[in-house]
Amino acid sequence: MTPWLTIVGIGEDGFKGLGRTARHALLQAPRIVGSARQLALLPACIRSEREPWPSPFSLEPLLARRGEPVCVLASGDPMFYGVGASLAKQVAAEQMQVIPAPSSCSLAAARMGWPLQEVLTLSLVARPLAALNACLSTGVRLVLLSNDRHSPAAVAALLRERGFGPSPMTVLEHLGGPAERRIQGSAAQWADPAVADLNLIAIECRADPTALRLSRLAGLPDHAFEHDGQLTKRDVRAITLARLAPTPGELLWDVGAGSGSIGIEWMRAHRSCRALAIEADEQRQDLIERNRDALGVPGLQLIRGRAPEALEGLDAPDAVFIGGGVTREGVFETCWSRLKPGGRLVANAVTLQSEVALMAWRERHGGELTRIHVAQAQPLGGFDTWRQALPITLLELVKPLDA
Repeated sequence: MTPWLTIVGIGEDGFKGLGRTARHALLQAPRIVGSARQLALLPACIRSEREPWPSPFSLEPLLARRGEPVCVLASGDPMFYGVGASLAKQVAAEQMQVIPAPSSCSLAAARMGWPLQEVLTLSLVARPLAALNACLSTGVRLVLLSNDRHSPAAVAALLRERGFGPSPMTVLEHLGGPAERRIQGSAAQWADPAVADLNLIAIECRADPTALRLSRLAGLPDHAFEHDGQLTKRDVRAITLARLAPTPGELLWDVGAGSGSIGIEWMRAHRSCRALAIEADEQRQDLIERNRDALGVPGLQLIRGRAPEALEGLDAPDAVFIGGGVTREGVFETCWSRLKPGGRLVANAVTLQSEVALMAWRERHGGELTRIHVAQAQPLGGFDTWRQALPITLLELVKPLDA
């Protein structure tokens, strides 16, 4: 099949920076679609019809011409947070020809002297700044695609708030073009200089001694979460998540989410993991929203309501955690029926009544029951003794593939 859609990546150096294949594609194209800035980079010798993207931005006018030869201009590598990635969701690969230029991230890594495979990238373009919280750890090198000229100051403020004020920051403007410029400083002393809208931020993360250490592994300290006492405690949380076994791209239902700790740690396991936190209590809903932002997973979706009614119409999960509502009629049945074949269901119980419910579920569906006892050493007069937390009964089920 001959591709009808050609996507050409163009940098700040314009037409002269393109290779022969990209130049030929633009010279032969009957129609070129792009932003006003990108179209202005083309020389007068290209006589194709030039069409700016509609405002507000939409792919629909382009897709309406499906089958007609058309060329799209994109910034740098079209498949790196670019329009090419959006078009690839709606146009088959054999119908597209993509001709990339160096991505802005590649150029930034080259300017900083950082091996690209060791750099963590994050886009802030129309995305919550809170996602940066999940990336912060001493020694991590970050390249952030800024939303606009205000992004560097906002990033510096977040770094200071999270205890990463010593981190060196470099703002790179107009990479690859004649107006290229860099501005350097630390997050602690960032003076909010005038910055172009088109910029990237390179950060070498350095924490001060007060920064909270937040591992990507399950079992964050309890004080990392705001909570009202309704919290799956650290050791039990780590054991629970080990059984839920998050895998990239999978969806979790966190039913009776409390403070949201299970769903939050599920999403921290990998940036493509998704979670729905189902919670009826309004105060706990607020806690979930604050915790998800503070711990860097603003994409966690809060479902305001009580299971099983609130589960109606939700995407089918790959895993389910039931932390609240174990004894409520219809909760387990709804979760089990909606769980994908091969999916995992884990439920925790503290009370005798909820333990009885888990045992009844096990009688019908099998699974593994585990009882968890955790004790901590605490003072007793001039000595120390073990203080036993309430034991937790955990049921783990895997849904048969033929169910």
